[in-house]
Amino acid sequence: MGGDQDRKVNGMSTEASALLETDFVPPDEDSLEGGTDREADYQKLLARLCAAAVVRRYEAYRDIAWDDPEMRVDPDDPRWQLPDDHPLGATDWYRAQTPEKRSRIGLNMVAGFCYTGRIFEGVLSRGLLRFAATQPHNSLEYRFAYHEVIEEAHHSLMFQEFVNRAGLPVPVVDADFIQATERVAEYGTTFPELLFIYALGGEDPIDYVQREGYRKRSDRHPLIQRISQIHIVEEARHVAFARAYLRVNVPRLSEARRTEMSLVVPGILGVLSSLMMQPPQHIIDAYGIPPDVIDEAFTNNPAHRDLVVASLSKVRALCEELGLMDAEATRLWEEAGLLPA
Repeated sequence: MGGDQDRKVNGMSTEASALLETDFVPPDEDSLEGGTDREADYQKLLARLCAAAVVRRYEAYRDIAWDDPEMRVDPDDPRWQLPDDHPLGATDWYRAQTPEKRSRIGLNMVAGFCYTGRIFEGVLSRGLLRFAATQPHNSLEYRFAYHEVIEEAHHSLMFQEFVNRAGLPVPVVDADFIQATERVAEYGTTFPELLFIYALGGEDPIDYVQREGYRKRSDRHPLIQRISQIHIVEEARHVAFARAYLRVNVPRLSEARRTEMSLVVPGILGVLSSLMMQPPQHIIDAYGIPPDVIDEAFTNNPAHRDLVVASLSKVRALCEELGLMDAEATRLWEEAGLLPA
């Protein structure tokens, strides 16, 4: 073999394939804990993350073999069916549906979450660009923010390509939504600590679900398996950056600013965890899922609540560490259903 064939394995670059299969180790998210010089540790972590973004990087249309026969998306493929331990998959209503309908519901939920992820990453990228504009141009914060924007753009491309190939309906973002999310993007300039809480609020739940799916299911469709692999590896860097930034900068905030942050965080996390871990309304409507089934599976399901709480355990621990969970903030976390029962 020669030319491009030498560098390709199943549609992926040889280097990318090898990294995904043998180098599946995320950065050390807690590398700043216990250091005597937190700022120096932070800069070392940033340098490591920037270097990793160069050597462990993936592109949506280079490193996924979209047109391989095994990657074809068939709505009736039984591998799309929800597993028995899924909140909706465990209901009698879901199990009573035809195999074809169960597959289509499962595929539509994956496509819906990919679409939600694409929208989330677009909002985050707008905020990161604003954040980068406030940083010294020779700083590692500036550089890594751009690395992250580039990676988020490829994630958005692969998510949207999956949605396109699924061929099932997803909600459309309208002008009102874009205007409403502009405030989040503005955090990049006005309150970057909240921008990085927003980042963790979206990334931690989806990362938790993807890792659990990657770990538990050997029969997953290879296309969503490949997308999950790439996303997990790169999001680990983004999460490490967000946690480190918060550890260094939240203690520097004024008391009033920390109080404001502590009261806003539960609302951000509650909204994002709901978006990332519950079916959107268009899926409920499209498949006629009864309200009592949604209530059984999600609204009043202790198992689902435990899943949400587990998916936010790391960001909750970080908030505790940073002194952002006084009595009033803890009450808000509890009201939002984000604390262990």
